[in-house]
Amino acid sequence: MLRAAGVGVGDEVVVPAFGNVEVAEAVVLAGALPVFADIDPVTYCLDAGAVAAVVTRRTAAVVAVHRFGRLADIARLHEIGQRHGLLVLEQGESEAPYDEIAQRRQRASYLDAKLKGVYTPDGGDGHTYQQYIVRVPGNGRPDRDAFARAVRARGVECRVPVKTPVHRLPEYRRCVSLPETERAADETLALPVDASLTKRDMQRVVSACNALGGLLQPAF
Repeated sequence: MLRAAGVGVGDEVVVPAFGNVEVAEAVVLAGALPVFADIDPVTYCLDAGAVAAVVTRRTAAVVAVHRFGRLADIARLHEIGQRHGLLVLEQGESEAPYDEIAQRRQRASYLDAKLKGVYTPDGGDGHTYQQYIVRVPGNGRPDRDAFARAVRARGVECRVPVKTPVHRLPEYRRCVSLPETERAADETLALPVDASLTKRDMQRVVSACNALGGLLQPAF
């Protein structure tokens, strides 16, 4: 899509660093330079204000990635695109059947009500819960990684959704300030919310997390 739009050598393309490396790779393959902008801490998608701050005369496009079942603020990004003459592209997630989304939302609602000691996700703007992302604040011990190990030891699968932001990778290393990206990479954890999970499975998730939650800052 970038090549078809004429994006190439000498151009810059604004992309998120929080997520998979493939978007930055695509920019490089098109011959352009990926420029990283920070994310919104609620949606984990590109923050429109951060995008506007990194636009230069060489910026040709913005690639917005929808993340974890939340949508990027496409309306504001298009406003920025129109103001500066930029192409705005979207990378979406695979769509699940309505019934599956409804079941994931039901399980997410259960976790929202029961979990303590972790920061639960904001469910606004039609969240489809492709992943249920909580935050474990880094306030000393236990931190997110210690929390994850302890939860797994209690028989609950969980995973770190973004282990290394792209701007930290050797081939894309940039000296940029991305505080929300850094914080999200250090604090986020994906808990199971699949439609196949039973009520007993969900109770096990809550029990495992809440057994540790008292050691953390209170959730808000």
